[in-house]
Amino acid sequence: MTKVKRSFFEKLTGSRNIDNEGNGFERERPMNMPNIYSEDAEAEMIINSSPRQMEREENQLSSPQEDGEGQLTIDVYQTDNDVVIRSTIAGVKPEDLDVSINNDMITIRGERRKDEEVLEENYYYQECYWGSFSRSVILPVDVLPDKIEASMKNGILTIRLPKADNTRTKKIQVRGF
Repeated sequence: MTKVKRSFFEKLTGSRNIDNEGNGFERERPMNMPNIYSEDAEAEMIINSSPRQMEREENQLSSPQEDGEGQLTIDVYQTDNDVVIRSTIAGVKPEDLDVSINNDMITIRGERRKDEEVLEENYYYQECYWGSFSRSVILPVDVLPDKIEASMKNGILTIRLPKADNTRTKKIQVRGF
């Protein structure tokens, strides 16, 4: 005979199911009787984890995956003459950034490197993204790729893309032969 497993509610509250004799021991059930309570791994983790452990695991779940690329956060806006892209890229050297433009899309790639190794179990919080990142943006207007300027100051990357003036009408003189 096997023991009846405690329900999620019993595990959560610490209560016990009392058998017919009134004692607090778990009942034994016959082998042919199905277990109506499945083992819920997440519930076990919640019950058996300290609040600090749960917070660490929660923060690790919300951080970007190590095997993938992080996505860069950006602001894109326009002025009268330019399309401007700004992004916070703290901890990245300008030479570790790659900004490229292809047709109507600009791509920013880079890598944020850790300067020291810290064991996973030593973290209280781990919210910063370390590793390679990229972001591609389809440009809302035509730009002049030869006149693009990129600068970085105080950890903020600013890319200025001069707008191509497609609305200007140019008169063409027709010659006769």
